[in-house]
Amino acid sequence: MADEYGSDFMTIVDEDGTEFELEILTTLEYNGATYLAVIPAVDADEAQDLEVSILKSVEEDDGESILCAIEDQQELQTVYELIMDQLYEEDEE
Repeated sequence: MADEYGSDFMTIVDEDGTEFELEILTTLEYNGATYLAVIPAVDADEAQDLEVSILKSVEEDDGESILCAIEDQQELQTVYELIMDQLYEEDEE
C-alpha cells in the first residue's frame, strides 16, 4: 500500500480496547488472502530496532474484515519470504 507519496497508516483496537497506530509497509495477496506487513507508527528517532509484524485480513460472516496473527508456521514462513522479496524489490526501484 505504500506508494511514491508516502506510507499508509491505520489504527487497530485490540480485545481490551487499546488502540495502536501502525504503519503499513506493504500488502500481499496470496492464496486468496490479504496479508499486511506493519510496524508501530513512531517518529524517525524512535524507528531503531522495530520488528515487522505480518497480519492476515480475515473476512467475518457479517462482511467485516479483521486482522489476526498467522498461527500456521508454514503459512507464516511462506508469506514472510514473499513480503521480504516484495519489500527488497521496492527498495531497488
